[in-house]
Amino acid sequence: MTLSQQFAAYSEWRSQLSARIEAFREWLSDNDLSDAQTDLRLVHLLDKLREDRLHVAFVAEFSRGKSELINAIFFADYGSRMLPSSAGRTTMCPTELMFDPGKPPSIELLPIKTRESNASISEFKRTPHEWKIIPLDIESAESMQDALRSVSEVELVAPEIAQKFGFSTADNESAAVRTAEDGAVEIPRWRHAVINFPHPLLQQGLVILDTPGLNAIGTEPELTLSLLPNAHAVLFILAADTGVTLSDMSIWNEHIGAPGRRKKGRLVVLNKIDSMWDELKTEEEINAEITRQAETCATTLDRPTTQVFPISAQKALVAKINGDAALLARSRLPELELALSQELIPAKQEIVLENTDAEFSDVYLRMRGLLESRLAGLREQLGELTELRGKNKGVVEYMMGKVRIEKEEFESGLQRHYAVRSVFSQLTNKLFGHLGLDAMRALISETRETMMQATFSKNLSGAMKNFFNVARDNLGKADDEVNEIITMMEVIYKKFAVEHGLKLGTPTRFALIRYQKEIDRLEYWCDNHLNSMFRLITQEKHKVTQKFFEEVAVQVRRAFESANRDTESWLKAIMAPMETQVREHQIQLKRRLESIKRIHQATDTLEERISELLHVEYDLNAQIGSLDKAGEDVRLVMRKAVGRRGLRHAA
Repeated sequence: MTLSQQFAAYSEWRSQLSARIEAFREWLSDNDLSDAQTDLRLVHLLDKLREDRLHVAFVAEFSRGKSELINAIFFADYGSRMLPSSAGRTTMCPTELMFDPGKPPSIELLPIKTRESNASISEFKRTPHEWKIIPLDIESAESMQDALRSVSEVELVAPEIAQKFGFSTADNESAAVRTAEDGAVEIPRWRHAVINFPHPLLQQGLVILDTPGLNAIGTEPELTLSLLPNAHAVLFILAADTGVTLSDMSIWNEHIGAPGRRKKGRLVVLNKIDSMWDELKTEEEINAEITRQAETCATTLDRPTTQVFPISAQKALVAKINGDAALLARSRLPELELALSQELIPAKQEIVLENTDAEFSDVYLRMRGLLESRLAGLREQLGELTELRGKNKGVVEYMMGKVRIEKEEFESGLQRHYAVRSVFSQLTNKLFGHLGLDAMRALISETRETMMQATFSKNLSGAMKNFFNVARDNLGKADDEVNEIITMMEVIYKKFAVEHGLKLGTPTRFALIRYQKEIDRLEYWCDNHLNSMFRLITQEKHKVTQKFFEEVAVQVRRAFESANRDTESWLKAIMAPMETQVREHQIQLKRRLESIKRIHQATDTLEERISELLHVEYDLNAQIGSLDKAGEDVRLVMRKAVGRRGLRHAA
């Protein structure tokens, strides 16, 4: 199965899963089982599935054939080159290819001058008026190709302007920056491009990131701090005739293969092997030479040889367009596509499956526990009423008094529930005291003031170190509060289960370790790009400070924002089962007492009430069976994804 086919199958699976979860949500609503919190969780789960994206980044120095490789893998069915691909520099700014059905086909271009502000690309995406929009005529290949050439546009500026925008003009980097005879520097006209194109794969959620060469990569912090690290796959492209050059090595060491970076989904592509197709050599000699070059590249980059793929993107594109199977096989592109389909899609599907499974299972088990609680209460009531058959009024009065005492005891025990809510509120306040955005804003403000007042490099370095230490310490303290909340809820769940027969299960687990790892990753980047002796000595204080807050602090703040959202969702989820069960138990006790009161007032209603409850019992059993069927429908779709991998599925 090709990558395109595998991705289409994955998208179909995701659509089926969404449809089954939506059906489950509607079933809960139709059966009066849903509440605001449960519905919100299912809506959030559906939104995540709907907005799920698969990000594939192509990274290389100039003229390595990135755009041609994208054309060959994803857009050969279009019948021509979608992205411009020719000798020299064709992609001058980071370019995202995606599809948003809410927008017309177009190219959105962010001017390079926006680097003068402190705003990131993500922030500019919320201000459409800053972008230049070029409509795409998808019916005309020629018109599209003309429009897409805009990502290659450049402009000449004075060296000081280029430096202001973050481009180095040092002599030792002249290969990456072109200088005119009058001293003007050639820089990209655009900072970022977003191509909105209704290609089938893009419509299914694929997002392709085409990056420029070394000089441009290093000037866009969001690319190196967010877009590349979070890509599900990164294809690093080399030229077969040159192997690993110094600039290739710089990109690999700084942005892809650095310690602490993800290793999964990081593949090396040795492109342009057709340059080694020498008619004076045998096929065996050519293949041996290609193998040696691939092994040399693997050794240089410290990667397994199995992760280096020699290909010819240009010949593969020609072969696909012309239907030339022999040329396609010789291009070796199918081997790369197979590796992507076997590694990338299953890994992405596994992440989506585990997240969906955990959330859905929690909702499903809570709903089943609620129905089982109702059934248990009903059967207890039926047992009490059955015992009253043929009994005198004194026995009925005794039974009524017994239920009344049980009700009073439960309501007395509710004081513990209210106390738990009070303690829970206090712990939550302490948790957000460490994790909340107010604490992060205060830390950013304090660090900025310290760095602005610093007189020595040591003070600047210390302020940055302290920023990360405090951020990490706040996450650690927040995690301690999370564990305390879990421990408290475990005790309370058990007490209510033993004393009142409530079926609460175990509290939902949660941890902040992923955010702690993100802080570690950002500090590593900062230490290598800002907080090093060389950088502190060679750069002015205000530039270091500006870069720190524009490039690093903003990413730390985003990590805390994400942690806050996840923590708020978890706090609601951990309290919901107890709130629901307590409310349900109160209703059951009230109904039992009212039933016995009615029978005490009119003995002839006993059989009617027993018959009524038997009918309710039948309906409840049917409802539980229907819930199990709705849950199994979701699990069946999940199991289609796991297949041989044998991942766990919803309980």
